[in-house]
Amino acid sequence: MNVEEARKFFAADAFAVNRAGAVIDEVGDGFARCSMEYGKEHLNAAGSVMGGAIFTLADFAFAVAANCGGRMTVSLTSQISFMSSPRGGKLFAEARRVKEGKHTCFYEVNLTDAENRPVAEVSVTGFIKG
Repeated sequence: MNVEEARKFFAADAFAVNRAGAVIDEVGDGFARCSMEYGKEHLNAAGSVMGGAIFTLADFAFAVAANCGGRMTVSLTSQISFMSSPRGGKLFAEARRVKEGKHTCFYEVNLTDAENRPVAEVSVTGFIKG
């Protein structure tokens, strides 16, 4: 699946794409790079980007990377470690497959900000449905 096909397929993602503003920038075999501009609607009461907004982009990048190969895959577990508050108005997430078996897969997602500073790391275990 190329970038345009992935964007068409994931356009139906009502939350990540249509509400949070996640964008697919690049796809490959077991790989996806996605981004999201953030604004005041993404902030928490303390004025920082909400952890849920950061996780949404990470989960979306995993979904794109894991599903662009044609096998429907969903998340079983995810573990996120936050490192710093993002700066610069934009977040980037790169999801990479670590290992894929018959029914499970493992991905790492690294999130950075517009200044290329680390924001969070996510480990995901997925279940391959098809």
